[in-house]
Amino acid sequence: MSSSKPKTIQTMKPATAAKKLGVLLSATPAEFQAGVVSRDELNELQSRPPAWLVDLRRNGPHPKQVIAAKLRISISGLIRGGITGPLTTAEIDALKAENPAWLERERSVQAETRKEALRLKQRDS
Repeated sequence: MSSSKPKTIQTMKPATAAKKLGVLLSATPAEFQAGVVSRDELNELQSRPPAWLVDLRRNGPHPKQVIAAKLRISISGLIRGGITGPLTTAEIDALKAENPAWLERERSVQAETRKEALRLKQRDS
């Protein structure tokens, strides 16, 4: 006879959950930062985000991976450009409008990297 184990609930640290949600942990509510997040809670936050999460995603402050994606550059490119901390959506939009030389350069580096990755993928298939 087989005995079935009780299902254990998979949990994660708030930092991991924040990263998966694409938000900065320090900008989340204190109760989110203080507890653990179950897989079901994460799924619920993703499918039906509360007002605080919607606001954070819309206005920031945003973590590096989100800033890099919005600027269409790599995280390394952000650092080379001198961006080391979180930015709000307004600050990201201002950077896009200003379009400094380092941002143009990093975008072209990123475009070349993507082109090369695609070429290698096509070669291997």
